[in-house]
Amino acid sequence: MISTAYAMGQAGGQGGQAGGIAGFLPIIILFAIFYFLLIRPQQKKAKEHREMLSDLKKGYRIITSGGIHGTIETIDDTTIGLEIAEKIKIKVSRGNVAAVVTDTQAGQKKDQKKK
Repeated sequence: MISTAYAMGQAGGQGGQAGGIAGFLPIIILFAIFYFLLIRPQQKKAKEHREMLSDLKKGYRIITSGGIHGTIETIDDTTIGLEIAEKIKIKVSRGNVAAVVTDTQAGQKKDQKKK
C-alpha cells in the first residue's frame, strides 16, 4: 500500500514542472496589467510635459505647479521670469510649469466672469 502511493507521487513529479511555470503566470499577467494601466500612461504624460517645457516661448501665459498665473518675460535653460502683475516679476524653476494657458481658455474664463 505504501509503495503504490509512493509510485503515484513520482508520476506527479513531472506535472510539478508545469505547475512551476503556471505558478508564475499570474505574476506575469499582473505585471502586464500594471504596465498598461499605470506605467505606460504615466510615461506618456511625462513625455508630453517634457515636450511642453521645451516648447515654451516668451509671451506665453502659464500656470505654475503652485498655482501662480503669469506671462513669460525671460526664459533660459533652468529658470523662467514671469510677470504676474503689472511691474511685478518673479523667477520660477522651469520644471514648475504645470500648464500653458491658451487664448480659448482665457476667453472662456472672461466670459464666465461677465455673466
